[in-house]
Amino acid sequence: MSLSDHPLWRKPQHHLDSGHASDHVHWLELFYDLVHVVSIFVLGNYLSHHLSVEGFAIFAMLFVVVWFAWFDLSLFNSLYVSTDIRHRLVMAAQILTVMLMTSSIHSIDHGGWAFFAVGYALNRFIIAYLYRRARKVGDSEESLPCEMSRNYGIASAIFAVSAFLPQPYGYILFGIGMLVIWALFVMPKIGIIRHDRLVPRLGHMAERFALLLLIVVGEGFFKLIITLSEYGVSNVSPDVFVNYVIGGFSLLVMCWIYFDFAGNGKPRSTDPKTMMQWTLAHLLLMLSAVCVGVALSAEVKVGFWDHYPFKYAVIGCLGLAGYLYALLLIQNVIEERTAHRFATAKVRMVGIALSFVALAIVAFVPALVGNFVWGTALISQAVIPMRNAYIAISASENETNTEVEDAG
Repeated sequence: MSLSDHPLWRKPQHHLDSGHASDHVHWLELFYDLVHVVSIFVLGNYLSHHLSVEGFAIFAMLFVVVWFAWFDLSLFNSLYVSTDIRHRLVMAAQILTVMLMTSSIHSIDHGGWAFFAVGYALNRFIIAYLYRRARKVGDSEESLPCEMSRNYGIASAIFAVSAFLPQPYGYILFGIGMLVIWALFVMPKIGIIRHDRLVPRLGHMAERFALLLLIVVGEGFFKLIITLSEYGVSNVSPDVFVNYVIGGFSLLVMCWIYFDFAGNGKPRSTDPKTMMQWTLAHLLLMLSAVCVGVALSAEVKVGFWDHYPFKYAVIGCLGLAGYLYALLLIQNVIEERTAHRFATAKVRMVGIALSFVALAIVAFVPALVGNFVWGTALISQAVIPMRNAYIAISASENETNTEVEDAG
């Protein structure tokens, strides 16, 4: 093996040009995800302490921004096979930028903004460098990495300037920067999305989405456990423990229905519209999952006959509705699975409708009733497809056995 063929020294190559492409996630990407574990947890804590329309809007915008920091690097790593020493050091620098952004979230509205914006500007600058490096050392078609590097460079400059402007001008300019980079991505004829080589390794990106979903839903366990420990496990009544179990089981079911019906699923085609729906539906799915995780932390704050805290109930019910809708969108664009025959759009709409029923009644009924309706909305998404599958498969088996007996 020559030095240029060894993973530590092999220059980055587009996966269509490389003989070393694999759909499996590299350990370095998993390590990169570790800092996002903390980011998502901190974002959830921010939402917990700012349960208002303004607080949710700030949380949602920050989540979208941080999520794209994760997605853009994941997209690069899916497009280009890059594992050499320089790439590993660049990934380390990316981790430092996310650390800076994450540590700024708690004080984002009083002093932390400048640090967040500088961290994001550096994050975009590093992405620009990665594409510039790919253009220089390995891509047989230079226009894609050249344009990507240019666009991220422009965005980096805008974000850097926004860090030093007085508010609200800094926020406005940062928002303009996000719009610019998205526009340069999706605009007809001039957008990056027109490039045929923009298509990533589909199996790799599907696995990246699935792993991050596990992280996002798993944050709900953190919040449940920490909330109960802060209250004092010896100081709560038995019904609180039942609610605690309900919260943990609900998080399991959320993963259950994702991996049965959408997890690791590849898009049916690589046309731009399908790829965008696949990506943005995962963004909505994960944003909704964080909302549900935060809402479930209130399970250990109430007994059976108390009213569920209304602000938590709002984000929990709307979060579940958003989660199920996003799941339906993903199902509609990935390769057909046998399970899709039984988890139809009608099934998803049942869950969404029950989520809104729970929201409508939660302020007037005990938490026990609200939990029952909300839990039915979620658990029905696993139970109804299983029931339909059992009936269909049993009928098919009986029909086969009857044919065999008739033939005998």
